Amino acid sequence: MPPRSPLTETPPFAVETAIRTLGVNLRTARLRRNLTMAEVADKLGVNRHVIADAENGKAGTGVAVYVGMLWVMGLLDHLERVADPAADEVGLARSIADGRERAGRGAGGMDNDF
Repeated sequence: MPPRSPLTETPPFAVETAIRTLGVNLRTARLRRNLTMAEVADKLGVNRHVIADAENGKAGTGVAVYVGMLWVMGLLDHLERVADPAADEVGLARSIADGRERAGRGAGGMDNDF
């Protein structure tokens, strides 16, 4: 069993609220499509309880489950807007102020030697 993370055990309020909202939205989308939890679970190859956890906003549910649920319901294209660099006003302003267009490797950065 992987070690427990404070993020999944006691997430910040804003994170917890966002996850719960996503779960509620996915449940609404599933019900509007007349899909059962079992049907969504079968399409994703997971247990029905995993779908229930996602819909209930359980913080430990993997992002792949949420993305898979979006895919099953034909909503995956909406995910492209999440953290879109072109819409990141703060990031764009900072990159202009710093004169950088992309993140550098820094002193301890990764290299391409494998």
